[in-house]
Amino acid sequence: MRTVVKDAYPTRNRTVSESIARKDPVVWGSHPGPLDSAAVKAYDTRGFHTAEALLAANDVGNLLEETSRLGLELGNDERVVREHAGGDVRSIFDVHRLSGLVDSIIRRPEIAGIARQLLGSDVYIHQSRLNVKPGFRGGPFYWHSDFETWHAEDGMPTPRALSISIALTENYGYNGGLMIMPGSHKTFVSCAGETPDDYYRESLVTHVPPTGSPDEDTLTRMCAEFGITTFCGSAGSATVFDSNCMHGSNGNITPLPRSNLFVVFNSVENTPVEPFAAGKPRPSYLGSRDFTPLR
Repeated sequence: MRTVVKDAYPTRNRTVSESIARKDPVVWGSHPGPLDSAAVKAYDTRGFHTAEALLAANDVGNLLEETSRLGLELGNDERVVREHAGGDVRSIFDVHRLSGLVDSIIRRPEIAGIARQLLGSDVYIHQSRLNVKPGFRGGPFYWHSDFETWHAEDGMPTPRALSISIALTENYGYNGGLMIMPGSHKTFVSCAGETPDDYYRESLVTHVPPTGSPDEDTLTRMCAEFGITTFCGSAGSATVFDSNCMHGSNGNITPLPRSNLFVVFNSVENTPVEPFAAGKPRPSYLGSRDFTPLR
């Protein structure tokens, strides 16, 4: 039976972008966890939290080896997304299912525990991936809110989800690091355009997607209001950010590669239904339908 849920964040199927105030909390309840009260309050205000050394050096080295192994072994597997130019690996999805190492690391209390604390419930993995930006050739990821995509194409009802991006190489201000507009998570941007069938095949590699991203006037206004923070940090550092943060990253034309492990935690009380602006859900490696809580 089709589950009908009221659409509190309508998007796409329109000709212009529209900004609306967020209707849901950022921090849900007072679940215990590894963050102190000041960090939780700052996350609520800014939409992100940074950790200087979330993983040890040996973990980082092992994860880099896993990235190389998976890229070689998977070949043309659909879970591997490659750059249009040159065929370099851009992203490898579903890595917590492909790698026991990744699975064990993301279950750690200092990682999954942050998600439980901020989302106020048990959590499951909505998506996991390894992002790679090789030196000289790494492409950009255009400005977007993850929640807009997960809502429109996966059927996620509310932005009760977050991402943890863990640096596997040094992230500088110039090798394609993450950029976020602080405070933008409290404004939902309803995007113009419609969702074509199997749109993920285009949107995951297109530098400026035709839908799912705000128009330039909206981005200009948001930049003036919120500014932009660029995240730098050593390998093992991490950024935790709300699913509705407006974020993106530049391409990498430096000789210095940039790789990150990216994990999306969703509340078990926020499980996806039918897509709100697409004909069918994306494949499960992009938006999981296994809602088993992490233990």
